[in-house]
Amino acid sequence: MTIFLLIAAGYLLGSIPFGVLLTRAFGAGDLRQIGSGNIGATNVLRTGRKSLAAATLLLDAAKGAVAVLLARYWLPELGDHGAMIAGAAAVIGHCYPVWLNFRGGKGVATMLGLALALAWPIGAVFMIIWLGTVLVTRISSLGGMVGAVSAPVAALAFGFAVYAVGLAGLAIILLWRHRENIARLRAGTEPRVGRKRGAA
Repeated sequence: MTIFLLIAAGYLLGSIPFGVLLTRAFGAGDLRQIGSGNIGATNVLRTGRKSLAAATLLLDAAKGAVAVLLARYWLPELGDHGAMIAGAAAVIGHCYPVWLNFRGGKGVATMLGLALALAWPIGAVFMIIWLGTVLVTRISSLGGMVGAVSAPVAALAFGFAVYAVGLAGLAIILLWRHRENIARLRAGTEPRVGRKRGAA
């Protein structure tokens, strides 16, 4: 029962659609009708409101981090496994939020927050790889995917094998969520950061 409550709490936390809430609250429109319709920070950026995009990024990352920290605080007996489960549930909640008919974001920022809270070296590798790839290629989706895949590799490299399987599973989910982006990358039509586009 404890595990189920942990999963439910993490999922509901992850399901909070901060991008949608912020764009509505500050008069930027319905995010689901803008650009790709995605609820993440990259699509918020298409509203032209950089501050809202930054806030969305931070809040989406916080969902993963808070889920981990709450699990460690309230259920310390579950240890690393409980923290991983709660954080993973938050990422899944972001990707498939109950409040939006299970049509959510790609999960990159929430997985980053999870990784940082689990073990900061894993999160640091994730963030450096993500940002580095975006800076070099100017392709946000590619950076997110490469960063996500780097997380389970970093977990093994730094001796956090307990997290590797869970992070690998989340990386697969993120790749699935990016399947349309992958198709556009293969076709050479994926948009680059700073270029206006109707959808992504």
